[in-house]
Amino acid sequence: MSDPITALAAAGLAPVTDPDVLAAHSQDHAGLVPPGAALALVRARATEDVSAVLRIVSEYGVPVVPQGARTGLAGAATAVDGAVLLDLSGMDRILSIDPVDRLAVCQPGVLNAAVSAAAAEHGLRYSPDPGSWQISTVGGNIATAAGGMCCVKYGTTPEYVLGLEVVLASGEVMRCGRRTAKGVAGYDLVRLFCGSEGTLGVVTEATLKLSPIPAQRLTLAAVFATTADAGRAVTAIMASGAQPSLLELIDNTHLRALEDLRPMGLPTEAAALLLVCADADPAAELAAIEGLCEAAGATEVYRATDAAEADALLQSRRDAYHAMEKLGTVLVDDVAVPRARLAEALDGVQAAAERHGVLIGVIAHAGDGNLHPNIIVHPEDPASLAAGKAAFDEILAMALAMGGTITGEHGVGLLKRDWLERELDPVNLAVQRRLKHALDPLGILNPGKVIAH
Repeated sequence: MSDPITALAAAGLAPVTDPDVLAAHSQDHAGLVPPGAALALVRARATEDVSAVLRIVSEYGVPVVPQGARTGLAGAATAVDGAVLLDLSGMDRILSIDPVDRLAVCQPGVLNAAVSAAAAEHGLRYSPDPGSWQISTVGGNIATAAGGMCCVKYGTTPEYVLGLEVVLASGEVMRCGRRTAKGVAGYDLVRLFCGSEGTLGVVTEATLKLSPIPAQRLTLAAVFATTADAGRAVTAIMASGAQPSLLELIDNTHLRALEDLRPMGLPTEAAALLLVCADADPAAELAAIEGLCEAAGATEVYRATDAAEADALLQSRRDAYHAMEKLGTVLVDDVAVPRARLAEALDGVQAAAERHGVLIGVIAHAGDGNLHPNIIVHPEDPASLAAGKAAFDEILAMALAMGGTITGEHGVGLLKRDWLERELDPVNLAVQRRLKHALDPLGILNPGKVIAH
């Protein structure tokens, strides 16, 4: 064949080249990461389609960008020049639910929420719950090693991925991992692909661990006059040995934005609100946590009186990003610091906002030390954009100086690739580049993302 588009068409893959369609598929939610000009879009329906696409792009040396729902926030699914966009959202079948071995097998385009809905029929759930759980795909969650609000107790996506089917850059199909409760045969390649953002291979099937749905969950909200007090409460809770199933912080900027978005009586004068859930011995756990919050300076602590009120509080946390979008374009940061330095990090974000004259609101998976400073910029104003990016960089530098990381759960993508080299030591960086070259010698898999080839 004389060109890749002709070869894709000859293979029955129906490449789409319409400029409007390509433009609509060229970006994820990292809106300030400019997309390249894609060559074509292919919608995969089966593993065989993915394999055929990768064989063809390898033959022509054409880059390929795997995509799902494109809900990512780091530019990992953003188009690069001359790329074939490989849309996996149509591979959306749950292949099986096994209540005995407590696992689900599904294709990558299945929504996170759909897995839990199917598992719930057996009294089970899929625990990872990123904020986008209702619209993000399992494949995307695996690609970014996604976290969520319940990570403080239940962990992140990689801890729930038992096995994978992956198509390599050559088009070869590989299975790795297992479907048994235990197994340590060979290198853990499943963990290698989790968080690789489509740069090492394309996930076409996943075997996921399920867990029982807790019998009961109770929720409380604690109001604080300063973010430092809220940070101290988090430190005290985690130091006490308590095991909340959720421990989230919402700052004043987000409280006001959320109340404007959907009035529900949130304490808009508070500096911060802590949301806490417990699901083991919830009444006793929350009583202990309530005492720790009061000792840290909480001005008010109240418990949700019923499930509807609890769900409304948790939904407000999930709506935080969308509420901030009403104020301008959101440059989303995602850093994690040692829990003991959470209060210090919150103060550091506020200092960066004041120093650069930008509005920054913070929501946090506080129990994990994972902060999301949401920076409001106005891209049509070069000064606003420059100030926002300067604050963004300062927050990343602060996290590294505290012994933290540049990304707790959103990934590196294009947005933070240069910063990754500051976090890794030279030997680590060299090993990562060798791994990339070993699995993708032509550098066609999501090039420019995570790490330079």
